[in-house]
Amino acid sequence: MTLKYLDDELTVNGFSLTEITNNYGTPLFVYDENEIRHQCRKYHQVLADSSLDYSVSYASKAFTSVQLIQLLKEENMKLDVVSQGELYTALKAGFNPEDIHFHGNNKTEEEIKYALDAGIGLIVVDALDEVTLIDENASESVNVLLRINPGVNVDTHEYIQTGQEDSKFGLSIHNGSAKAAIQNIIQSDHLIFKGVHYHLGSQLSTESPFINALEAVYGWLYEESIEIDILNMGGGYGVKYVEGDTRFPVEAAFNDIIERLKSLSETYQRPLPHVMIEPGRSIAAEAGTTIYEVGMIKDIPDISRYVSIDGGMSDHIRTPLYDAEYEVIPVKRTQNTPANAHVVGKLCESGDIIGKNLTLPGDLKRGDLLAVKTTGAYHYSMASNYNQMRKPAVVFVNDNGARTVIKRQTLDQLIENDIF
Repeated sequence: MTLKYLDDELTVNGFSLTEITNNYGTPLFVYDENEIRHQCRKYHQVLADSSLDYSVSYASKAFTSVQLIQLLKEENMKLDVVSQGELYTALKAGFNPEDIHFHGNNKTEEEIKYALDAGIGLIVVDALDEVTLIDENASESVNVLLRINPGVNVDTHEYIQTGQEDSKFGLSIHNGSAKAAIQNIIQSDHLIFKGVHYHLGSQLSTESPFINALEAVYGWLYEESIEIDILNMGGGYGVKYVEGDTRFPVEAAFNDIIERLKSLSETYQRPLPHVMIEPGRSIAAEAGTTIYEVGMIKDIPDISRYVSIDGGMSDHIRTPLYDAEYEVIPVKRTQNTPANAHVVGKLCESGDIIGKNLTLPGDLKRGDLLAVKTTGAYHYSMASNYNQMRKPAVVFVNDNGARTVIKRQTLDQLIENDIF
C-alpha cells in the first residue's frame, strides 16, 4: 500500500488520512485502489508471460463488496465464491456468472439450486455425496472440478492448513476417495468432469509446497489414468504483516512452478491444462489499512501501558484468533520518545488485543489516530456485531481521492431483523 508520511502526516496516494477520517469517521477501513489493481495485473502478467492458457480468480472470502467486484471485472479477473451470499453479491455487482466458480465443503441444496439457476461456470465438488446432490438438482450439463487433497503439509498456522490428509476439505488422492468421486461424476447424468482443484493453505512464502503438490498430483493422475482439462492450484500466497515476514515472490516463484508443470506434462506425456489460481489475501491484504481513534490510555506502573482504540475484535479478529501480528503506526508522526504499549480494543474480552508491546509515541493521547497496516483481507469480511458493535465504513482511495464503498452500519440496522 502506498502509505507515506508527508510532513509527518500519514497519507495514501497523497491524501491525508486525518482528512479522510474527518470525512468518514473511525474505525475506518481504507483501501488503496491502485494497489489492488497492481496486484491483479501482477498475477496476469506472470501467467501471460508463461504462454499458458490461464485464468486468475479472486478468492472473495478475503474481502468482498459490490464496488470491489466491479473493479475485479475491469481487471479481467474471475471469481471464487463459497456461499450463496458471496454469489448473490457478485451477481448484484453485474459479474458474469460464467466467470464464477463455487467452492465449499458443505454446500446446501438451496445454495446448489441458486448456483445452477444463476448459470455459474464451475462448481468445485468437495465430497462424494455432493455429486448426487448436484446431479439431482441439475436439469442440464454442469461443469465441475473435484477438490482433492494431495497430502502436502505446509508451514503455516494449523487453522489455515487445508491440503493435508486430515482435513474437512476435499478428497484424498491416497485413500481412493478422490478416484471414486471422479468415477461417480463421469457416471452421473449432468456433471461434466473438467479437472481438479487443490488448496494447500494460506500465508505460504515459498514455491516448494506448490511444486510438491504438482509432483504428487501428476503422479496420481498418471497412475490412475485420469485426464484433466483444468488444473486449479488454489491460492495461499503470503503477504507481509510485520518485519520478518516474507512475501510470496510471485514472479520468481511462478517461474519455477510453471517450469515444473511443463516438465511434468512432458514427462507424463500430457497436454498442458488450463491453469487456474485463486489469490485473495495477496490481492487485498496490503492494500488495506484500518484507522482507529485512541481513547483511554492506562498506565500500570512498572507493569504495562494500555492504549485503547474505538474498535477491536469485532473488526480485527485475527489477532485474538491466530495470534496474528500487525504493524501499528501513528497517523501523525512525532519526535517524542517512544514507549511500549499494548494496543487493545473496547470490547468486553481480555483477549481483545490489536498488538502487544508495540512501540508508539510516548506522547500519544486521547483523540490521536492509529493506523493498523495490512488489514485488507479477513478483517471486514470477518467482522461481527459482538457487543452490538457497528461494522465500520470502507473507503477506496485512488488518484482522485476517497469514496465510500461500504457505508458504516447504523444503530437501526443492528436491530432491523428483531421482532418487536
